[in-house]
Amino acid sequence: MAGKKHDTQQNEGEGNRTAAREYNHAQRDFVDSGKVDEKAKAARKAVEGVEAEELHDAELIGKRHVAEEDPEVKR
Repeated sequence: MAGKKHDTQQNEGEGNRTAAREYNHAQRDFVDSGKVDEKAKAARKAVEGVEAEELHDAELIGKRHVAEEDPEVKR
């Protein structure tokens, strides 16, 4: 979410309260939208359907990237 308010925001470091507050607000908005069940069904269909292999491959690529950044990460 890029925008002007982030351009001038001071670095809050680890545990960024502003980012956490914005994330929590977005999650509440999503839940309140009534689309949770719809999106959950779509996700299940993707994971169990024709997209399953592609999603699994993407997951493995992501895990490889994490392992390259921090060899101590075991997933």
